[in-house]
Amino acid sequence: MIMHKEVDSSAINSASYNTQDGTLTIEFKRGAKYDYPNVPSEHYNGLIHAQSVGQYFNQHIKQYAVKKV
Repeated sequence: MIMHKEVDSSAINSASYNTQDGTLTIEFKRGAKYDYPNVPSEHYNGLIHAQSVGQYFNQHIKQYAVKKV
């Protein structure tokens, strides 16, 4: 199942999460899209509910491997 949510951020447009393989996909405002594999679902939920999406991304998501889509 893929969950998708637009977020309120100056840099990030939306986040999608594949519950089957743990891939988090981030679409940035400038149009770039990146996959972050093996991200726990708690981090997707934390990201979409964060008061500062960009800050949460920098603290919890950037540490994962990344692949441009």
